[in-house]
Amino acid sequence: MARINTNVGAIIAQKNLNNSYRSLNGTLERLSTGLRINRGRDDPAGLIVSERLRSEISGVQQAVKNSQRASNIISTTEGALNEVAALLVSVQDLIVEAANSGALSDDEIRANQLQVDSAVASITRIANSTTFAGRALLNGSLDYITSGVDGSIVNGLQLHGVQFGTQAYVPVNINVTQSAQPATLMFPAGSVTSAVTIEIQGNKGVTTLSFTAGTPASAIVTAINTVSDATGVSATLSSSPTSGFVMRSRDLGSRQFISVQTLPGGGTFPVEDETGATTPRDEGRDAVATINGANSIGDGNNLTLRTATLNIDVQLDTTFGQGVTAFSITDGGAMFQLGPQVNSNLQVGIGVQSVSSSRLGNAVAGFLSQIVTGERFSLINGESARASEIINEAVRQVAIMRGRLGAFEKNTLDTNINQLNITAENLMSSESAIRDADFAMETSELTRNQVLVQAGTNVLGLANQTPQSILRLLGG
Repeated sequence: MARINTNVGAIIAQKNLNNSYRSLNGTLERLSTGLRINRGRDDPAGLIVSERLRSEISGVQQAVKNSQRASNIISTTEGALNEVAALLVSVQDLIVEAANSGALSDDEIRANQLQVDSAVASITRIANSTTFAGRALLNGSLDYITSGVDGSIVNGLQLHGVQFGTQAYVPVNINVTQSAQPATLMFPAGSVTSAVTIEIQGNKGVTTLSFTAGTPASAIVTAINTVSDATGVSATLSSSPTSGFVMRSRDLGSRQFISVQTLPGGGTFPVEDETGATTPRDEGRDAVATINGANSIGDGNNLTLRTATLNIDVQLDTTFGQGVTAFSITDGGAMFQLGPQVNSNLQVGIGVQSVSSSRLGNAVAGFLSQIVTGERFSLINGESARASEIINEAVRQVAIMRGRLGAFEKNTLDTNINQLNITAENLMSSESAIRDADFAMETSELTRNQVLVQAGTNVLGLANQTPQSILRLLGG
């Protein structure tokens, strides 16, 4: 039918042309942005999932940056500790050289003391000057803060890692059920009955001592104590000289021992353990304790606990037997956020103790600050042996700290970075599959839509020309 008021063909052509334009514009948008989903109407469910994936990717990427920064801090700290270790080794050389007093003049020993003073001052300077982006690393600012520690019970305390979680402080309860003991042997007589040569062996070494018949217990004690630094065994008279004397290892724990053997060709030298049984050897005993209800590892009077929430070393006083002591960890430490969400499972705390000269060493041997000029254990005072003990303890502490930081960097930070990078890769792949445009498909759609737009435009033009044919009916 021929109508002019309503051009149905033009309406149909216009509708389809508009649809083709929308499709073409959508294809052009996807090709220009590279995204299949540009707004919610493109794919509502896909948008929700992809936005969550984007959030997770962002969190993972920031966690990688956090771990890398933590690794940089640990590397800086460990590098400074390497210099401290080198200085300690040089001090040890000077102490050993100064002990050769028969070959060195007083002036040379004083010169060694000056070098020791300089090295100790340098160690303190390193402790105070090692920083990362303004944050001090080795002056104790990254150590944990405690409250209520009983100094008469706890001689040494090292907090390597504490997880506070949602708590304002962490209580620490130590329950000692068995005290540490040294290795102990007793000589039950007031003197030796016949000439005898004995071999005394301890953790530090072995020596032989010879005694004539009738040598009193006091003389034997003096002889044993004269070489106690070489054997690790000391002796004390019993309450009554006629009841003999007691030999003990200088340190506590199951690794300590005393062995007394009578060499062939001599007399007898009977020794007994604390139960009265005759035996030539005795070993010490480790402390047994729980820390916050968990069994600790005892090494003499040193207790160690390694859990996810508390990493601690405690040195008990040698006079402390069974009992309970408690304190609190209130603040401090370095907390590293290593995961994409903020919760205690994805955070790691680590403590870095001060390495200043007043902190290296321990209460038993002494501290590094005590070997400088004017202090008790200086070389000028002839305290080379005690200074050597202090240096050995300081070297041990720095080495353990370096090893702990290295293990944290390698086994925690590096593996965390690797795992997070893998996670980010998989999340990005998933987000890309949902949200990114498929260019091969979109270019095909572009060609199709371009053809439809061109065809629709031509058809609409033809449809608009159709009413003009009616003019012929009017004789036009």
